[in-house]
Amino acid sequence: MNAEVETAATTPGSLRVIRRNGKVTAYDASKIRVAMTKAFLAVEGGGAAVSMRVHDLVANLGDGITQALMRRMPGGGTVHIEDIQDQVELALMREGHHKVARAYVLYREQQAQKRAAEVKEEAEAAPQLHMKRADGTLVPLDQARLRALVDEACAGLSDVDAGAVARETLRNLFDGVPEKEVNTALVMSARTLIEKDPNYSYVAARLLLDGLRTEALRFLKQPVTECTQAEMGNLYADYFTAYISAGIEHELLDPTLKQYDLKRLAAAFEPTRDLQFTYLGLQTLYDRYFLHSRGVRFELPQAFFMRVAMGLAINEIDREARAIEFYRLLSSFDFMSSTPTLFNAGTLRPQLSSCYLTTVPDDLDGIFAAVKDNALLSKFAGGLGNDWTRVRALGAHIKGTNGQSQGVVPFLKVANDTAVAVNQGGKRKGAVCAYLETWHMDIEEFLDLRKNTGDDRRRTHDMNTANWVPDLFMQRVIEEGDWTLFSPSDVPDLHDLTGEAFTKAYTRYEEMADRGDLKHFRRVKAVTLWRKMLGMLFETGHPWITFKDPCNIRYTNQHAGVVHSSNLCTEITLHTNDNEIAVCNLGSVNLAQHVTADGLDQEKLARTIQTAMRMLDNVIEYNYYSVPQARNSNLRHRPVGLGIMGFQDALHIQKIPYSSDAAVEFADRSMEAVSYHAISASSDLARERGRYASYEGSLWSRGILPIDSIELLAQARGKYLVMNRDTSLDWDSLREKVRTQGMRNSNTMAIAPTATISNICGVAQSIEPTFENLFVKSNLSGEFTVVNPYLVRDLKAKGLWDEVMVNDLKYFDGSVQEIDRIPADIKALYATAFEVEPRWLIEAASRRQKWLDQAQSLNLYLADPSGPKLDQMYKNAWLVGLKTTYYLRAASKTRVEKTTMTKLDGKLRGVSADVMPASAEPKACLIDDPGCEACQ
Repeated sequence: MNAEVETAATTPGSLRVIRRNGKVTAYDASKIRVAMTKAFLAVEGGGAAVSMRVHDLVANLGDGITQALMRRMPGGGTVHIEDIQDQVELALMREGHHKVARAYVLYREQQAQKRAAEVKEEAEAAPQLHMKRADGTLVPLDQARLRALVDEACAGLSDVDAGAVARETLRNLFDGVPEKEVNTALVMSARTLIEKDPNYSYVAARLLLDGLRTEALRFLKQPVTECTQAEMGNLYADYFTAYISAGIEHELLDPTLKQYDLKRLAAAFEPTRDLQFTYLGLQTLYDRYFLHSRGVRFELPQAFFMRVAMGLAINEIDREARAIEFYRLLSSFDFMSSTPTLFNAGTLRPQLSSCYLTTVPDDLDGIFAAVKDNALLSKFAGGLGNDWTRVRALGAHIKGTNGQSQGVVPFLKVANDTAVAVNQGGKRKGAVCAYLETWHMDIEEFLDLRKNTGDDRRRTHDMNTANWVPDLFMQRVIEEGDWTLFSPSDVPDLHDLTGEAFTKAYTRYEEMADRGDLKHFRRVKAVTLWRKMLGMLFETGHPWITFKDPCNIRYTNQHAGVVHSSNLCTEITLHTNDNEIAVCNLGSVNLAQHVTADGLDQEKLARTIQTAMRMLDNVIEYNYYSVPQARNSNLRHRPVGLGIMGFQDALHIQKIPYSSDAAVEFADRSMEAVSYHAISASSDLARERGRYASYEGSLWSRGILPIDSIELLAQARGKYLVMNRDTSLDWDSLREKVRTQGMRNSNTMAIAPTATISNICGVAQSIEPTFENLFVKSNLSGEFTVVNPYLVRDLKAKGLWDEVMVNDLKYFDGSVQEIDRIPADIKALYATAFEVEPRWLIEAASRRQKWLDQAQSLNLYLADPSGPKLDQMYKNAWLVGLKTTYYLRAASKTRVEKTTMTKLDGKLRGVSADVMPASAEPKACLIDDPGCEACQ
């Protein structure tokens, strides 16, 4: 029966099959059906009724296997015969045909033994494999070099088997294999083993590096075009000079870079840092960040980090020394600049800023000017937050035409389509978030924008949305009062008012409506609107809940303007107006690099932040601004957003469960340290370079630091604020330092999602808890097996890490809670995101918020969502002083893709290698959604 599966794939010519003799043949799905039919008939007999039933079963099973193979390789490629047979076996087990599956397994084993007996006899006669060069010539495959590369990739890593990687690679090669596919086979052979041990991720990355080195060196026409990692250490200097010249020649790099002392910079390279990448990190860099000419990458990792550092140091006096300082920080993974900075530093168009915030006026010229600004800002990788509150509501009077307004929704549709049309330089999807205040008469239509039903002309399927919620609304919800909706054309001052001033004006307008002085309004129960807000958040993932008053009352630069919205990811809280588009420049400290088992390394953290703040401040002059309002705002106020990532890793290093008082305390103390050193570093820059232009009148100038501004919020909120204010550092001396020296930056901190840069650094994103301990992550670079290395470390220490554990983790979707042999302390330490109660996430966020002068991208996870739980969660977020929240992530009923499931002692726990059918559609953003900006 097994011989009939000797070939297989999806559509003719799209997928090829490597036979055991190394020959490659086209896929023939019918042979899978023939093999399974024989298996069924061998077990069940060959009666007519059986044959008819088997025919239908086999047809369905065969189609499922074909679809699974195509999902794995949608662009075609080669697959080994054994892998297809694994799929057949798993399909039989999954559908409950255990006897047939068992017979199939036994037959495979018999055939394997038979082939093994024949191998020795045929070894001498086996043909030498040949490799096809790019010019079409065939050369013998250098198996000695292949083995040397694998040995080097495995060097220094525990619990990896170089022989297994080499054997799997050779098994997947065939005579005449194209040269480029040899490296692919090497990488894929290591990649398939990542689930067995996370160290194989480093092996896969190092093997990927070999292909990258060859690609880059050949493009640059270097004398040596093939080398090991060790040999590359001696070649980096010559390569770097050629790389800069080629980048300039191909109009990809700023010619000013050639004015640097390139030999001095190259001498500072640390080639061994090439070895610290995980496979996901390096593949992400390769696909989306490294410079290329018509698809050929010629930028190697250390050159990449140096190129970014050179761009950021370009205006420094001793720019070589500063470039080396910046390079060392980036290449060590202690700190990482944001994606736009990594994309564009050192290039001809250095748009390095992450976030742009705009406010849209209530006139046609202004609306379409704002849409044009969106397009220009998005073109060079900027994420956008638009405040649409000023645009008059549906049915409002238009004086110029004596007609009625269509409201804000049709213009939001235009903004949505613009974001789709103008993507971020072809490197990631255009991304925008629209904000609307809760008193706007179009708020209920705004809530429906992401629904998949209704008039599609009034839907924005690609744009994020967020509620901009005044404190007064939350008080009315809690007190079960009424809420009145207005058109901003009738109540124009509400847009700029906050706190007590907003409350007075709003209640005055309500009184006017009651007297009949205002005709265009609508009154609803605050609780009813709140429930619809939460219902849409659960159903569509939008609009997010963000809070207007804490963003303004604690705003350090409130004398300069009003914060009308946050940004694309809800961590930036800066003022906007018709003449100023707020800009923020981001980067994140890798907390995992600044803790030990004993806690936070304060001295190292201080050094890192001192350099990082200088890098962020340097962006402001060097940055390319596509619209003048952004340049005006950024040069005048100089805000930056230093954040953190690897928070979960830092907890794991210290053996602290996320759901614990100790984790909340660490969130408090670590953010206090970041805040202290960031403010201090900005003050030092003010002494060296001067204060930001709008410093006078700011909270800083009045001696009010972020920790002090909580009192302002408490005075405005009264009983509706429950926020810890404990401190541990010498804040009095820092206040005096700021009074004396001033501040270089109006704002210093913001915690961004960091999804992509945390992938580069190989740590958990931002402040997120572990999603799952073993899962397949999807992003724009593909699909990657992710294993929690800290869990593996601890299970190894207890002798519990084996193939059975791997399969159990797959079976339980990366959760350790149902695996009996895992001790309780490890279960607590490695609880996953949906196993951490939201109250721990919110309390930790509150402790961080007290130190932040901006906000944080806080995802909230709910394993078993319900109306009361959502109500309690978001009310709590407001009460503990959060400025914003981000995605609500409800547990998905969809299984993530599994990699191969090893056969275990009769336990038929086979899970398909494709995505299993969902028992119910998920009601919120999926963590592994490649279209989600947070995942990029």
